[in-house]
Amino acid sequence: MNVNDAPKQGILTDGLEGLQHNFLTGQLEDLVKWARQKSMWPATFGLACCAIEMMATGGAHYDLARYGMEVFRASPRQADLMIVAGRVSQKMAPVLRQIHDQMMEPKWVISMGVCASSGGMFNNYALVQGVDQVVPVDVYVPGCPPGPQTLMHGILTLYDTIQTGELTRRREETGAGAGITVAQHDGQAEPVAVGSPRPDRGHVTILENS
Repeated sequence: MNVNDAPKQGILTDGLEGLQHNFLTGQLEDLVKWARQKSMWPATFGLACCAIEMMATGGAHYDLARYGMEVFRASPRQADLMIVAGRVSQKMAPVLRQIHDQMMEPKWVISMGVCASSGGMFNNYALVQGVDQVVPVDVYVPGCPPGPQTLMHGILTLYDTIQTGELTRRREETGAGAGITVAQHDGQAEPVAVGSPRPDRGHVTILENS
């Protein structure tokens, strides 16, 4: 008998095992991961200028509502995603940890911006040099500040990680986050020094007082 002539797997030949995978026959675990992925509610936790970009992401232009997470919750008990947007001071670190502990399980953390991820330009005693010293971070979003495109890229990366279930298993085993760093997708222009030529504007000059 030729391999191509073999009967295809189906409900007539294999019973319930041959039934196609759909909503009714899907595994309960897959449905739970899908629900967690599509109903993520972030906590309101803006600390510095990165929070302005986070607010812009929830606005009409970028429409974060299409991912089912337009509701920024003021109560941590109604949120499962913490977006740490901005620098974290030593005085704010215990508050951040308390809010994280009050959030629903399973919960996720996105470190938004270089200040939250590594302290940024503020290398001093007053600021935490990386929010991963306080809470487990799943996705690092680069930029100073990162734009809405980069933040949405980090959110979608977190979506994929939740769907695979790998992040939940790691959190149960070690208590650590995924620690994924995404690329910057803002389309921000390169910095231009004052007085340097630009092809679209000619020369940039400074008007000095006489």
